[in-house]
Amino acid sequence: MKGKLVLFILLLSMVGLLAACGENTADDVVNSLNKKVEDMQSFKATAEMEIETGEEPQKFDVQVWHKKDDYYKVILENELDEKGNQVILRNDEGVFVLTPSINKSYKFQNDWPKQHSQPYLLNSLVSDINNDSDREFKSTENFYEFTVKTNYKGNQQLPTQKIYFHKKTHEPAHVRVLNSQNETMVKVDFTEFEMNAEMTEDEFDTERNLAEGTISVPTMSELEEQSMSVYYPTNLPEGVEFTNEEVISFDGGERSILSYEGDKHFTLMQEMYNAGFPTSVEVPVYAKGEMVDLGFTTGHLTNNTLEWQQDGMSFVLASDSLTVAEMVEVAKSVQTQAMK
Repeated sequence: MKGKLVLFILLLSMVGLLAACGENTADDVVNSLNKKVEDMQSFKATAEMEIETGEEPQKFDVQVWHKKDDYYKVILENELDEKGNQVILRNDEGVFVLTPSINKSYKFQNDWPKQHSQPYLLNSLVSDINNDSDREFKSTENFYEFTVKTNYKGNQQLPTQKIYFHKKTHEPAHVRVLNSQNETMVKVDFTEFEMNAEMTEDEFDTERNLAEGTISVPTMSELEEQSMSVYYPTNLPEGVEFTNEEVISFDGGERSILSYEGDKHFTLMQEMYNAGFPTSVEVPVYAKGEMVDLGFTTGHLTNNTLEWQQDGMSFVLASDSLTVAEMVEVAKSVQTQAMK
């Protein structure tokens, strides 16, 4: 009887040992993710993204194509307003940001998406995990969860992200980007993910994407029906107040100029064209500055100005006293019918 009891205890110990051996550690999962990124030739992904930018969150459908090493195409479609649609394209010629609603595109020469965190790109998520030596790891019933630092240029307001991977496939499932109060400001939920999906380089061809249009450009009749709503920032630096608003009509559109003064000062210009555009989406404007992720769109930072497109309008924020981080925060808070 005693011998059987000893044998039973030994069997239980072996079962416990095998169970412990079968549970992946943080290093095991990181090594697996690194190998997945290293070995993959391509991936396609679709996701739903929600961004807290003010009173109402903005929701986007995200489509991603990636082909090794540096071919990317990302389509951001605003669920409520197609004027917020945007395309980011990277190939051998550079990086292009297309905004069909204002018939405009920019060309950048930089290393996007390696510059900062991208919550809908597997490569970027794995890179952020590798770069944080203080990362936190948790294993739940269905997911491996990492809590790591973000890398957003000029934006210290979103310091942390939680990244969830499916246990069975090690494919991305969810991303939650948090502010300094641990409140979720950006949600990304992957609905489809296909590793080593078949695709050709033509998918990333500049002329094809610019000429054919991955998302439609509004017609002249649609433009003529649009009217400009003035947008105001809701997040102002301490000691800064609204002082003046000037609306100028010009041939084919309207321009609003808002002035803010105080401890720091800035000017916000916004314009809408309703009778034709001075540019064409098929002829990219060369951008000498840097791409800046504003969450709901991509901005263009150069010297003391930050330019972006939003809801079918063009915005320029100019200041020689705001820091880059402050400019980003002001831009992210700009919304229609807000308090001045």
